[in-house]
Amino acid sequence: GPLSERPLMEVRLGELHTWISTCDFSPQGLLGAVQKAWNSYYAKYINVRRGGPAGISMLLAGYCLLSYSWNYQYFRRHRWRKYH
Repeated sequence: GPLSERPLMEVRLGELHTWISTCDFSPQGLLGAVQKAWNSYYAKYINVRRGGPAGISMLLAGYCLLSYSWNYQYFRRHRWRKYH
């Protein structure tokens, strides 16, 4: 498509200067850019389908890591006595 309609991550380094010159830096243009960025972020990270095995797996993995970090000194002390 046209260079002005491409997202920043799809613009090549050599085209960056031209892409910036096509941007709208008026207050309405900046507000539109912020709104578009927020909608993209929201769709990717916040408004995701909830549930399923992946969500439960991530929750369990997080709990295991948190539990291990809370008990690290205990594990380290007992492991040292066991082998030495």
